[in-house]
Amino acid sequence: MTVARQKSLYSCSECGAQAPKWAGQCAECGAWNTLVEVPAVPAGQGRGGRFAGYAGAARAAVASLDQVESGGEVPRISCGLSELDHVLGGGLVPGSVVIIGGDPGIGKSTLLLQTLATLGRQIPTLYVTGEESPEQISLRSQRLELPRKGIRLLTETRVEQIIELAARERPQVMVIDSIQTIYTELLQSAPGSVAQLRESAAQLVRFAKQSGIAMFLVGHVTKEGQLAGPRVLEHMVDTVLYFEGESSSSFRVIRAVKNRFGAVNELGVFAMTERGLREVSNPSAIFLSRHEEPVAGSVTMVTREGSRPLLVEVQALVDESHLSNPRRVTLGLEHNRLAMSLAVLHRHAGVATYDQDVFVNVVGGVRVTETAADLPVLLAVLSSLRNRPLPRDLIVFGEIGLAGEIRPVPSGLDRLREAARHGFSRAVIPKANAPKRPIEGLEVMAVGRLSEAVDLSLS
Repeated sequence: MTVARQKSLYSCSECGAQAPKWAGQCAECGAWNTLVEVPAVPAGQGRGGRFAGYAGAARAAVASLDQVESGGEVPRISCGLSELDHVLGGGLVPGSVVIIGGDPGIGKSTLLLQTLATLGRQIPTLYVTGEESPEQISLRSQRLELPRKGIRLLTETRVEQIIELAARERPQVMVIDSIQTIYTELLQSAPGSVAQLRESAAQLVRFAKQSGIAMFLVGHVTKEGQLAGPRVLEHMVDTVLYFEGESSSSFRVIRAVKNRFGAVNELGVFAMTERGLREVSNPSAIFLSRHEEPVAGSVTMVTREGSRPLLVEVQALVDESHLSNPRRVTLGLEHNRLAMSLAVLHRHAGVATYDQDVFVNVVGGVRVTETAADLPVLLAVLSSLRNRPLPRDLIVFGEIGLAGEIRPVPSGLDRLREAARHGFSRAVIPKANAPKRPIEGLEVMAVGRLSEAVDLSLS
């Protein structure tokens, strides 16, 4: 007996027009290479009917917002790793879907296997793998010396079979490794295609919401560092995490770029060891170099990742250029921001770098995206240019405007307290961030113009 394959259509990702077969150009809007395969759902048949009978599924109804009970505090499931709980906003929320992306070999599977090994002692869990065999998972758990008794393992790539078995097992936490290997029998395209990713993820998300299962999806990334597949994949899930790290470093950083149940841009730091990932309780310590004596071109700043202040070292190297266009190279900072800051340094502080190569690096592979790095970068550049080291006990933060003013940054008091906690005794900050009360052990020098900051730091 053969089962008839469900028909499929091709939908334009730009205008939504549908066609019975694939074509290079959409006949409606004229866009090229935008037709993707989608399942043809018969009239009257909804997509939610597959799980309508599952416990926890609710029928749609119109209600007034003031009659909806919020239930108070959202219940959380601790992952057993405080850094991961911090990034998630306090732990896993039942029914939430979290996608973790990262480069191959960065440690995504290791992190989730450790999480399930910890959770498996208290609650039922399920690890679904489509890339590795059960023997490979077992060997990894032995190498990491993890308890294996509480981990339920499933090797499957068809999403319909995964959902059927998960409904039977009824885990509270579930891992899909990886979403790029999962396919649905509704489509004929190969696993990993745009249509397969979208439809498979949609079925898993609906199942998680209706069953109350907290679900992790492992996602591959492109060479640009973005999640592979359609952009709608990030909109479908509740939380998007990126696992980052340099290949030459043992430290790993997990960053939240979307979180419906917590703050975005939260940061968790881990160290990769022979026995898996270990949490770093004091992240600021690993991003600060321990120079025996002050060196030119180095300054410490306090950045803010989510709700956590973080001390990082900014290094600059300025050297005479023999090129017609001097180089401007940044690692961990925005390139265009450096070019703009150097122009402000020339215009409002009288320091020219048009004949110099400027290289700026944030130590430890941290990416600083906020404008609080403007003032530390320029002071590091000036220190390297004049070969005059800045004091080791000095911290700096502040945004620089085009008129040469030093603008305030958010959470200035928290940054100063974090610096004082790590033993720094002097700070150059924007005047608007000056604390109303003195901070013990910290001399605060508030400045309003770039010229004032230059005179203070190099005096």
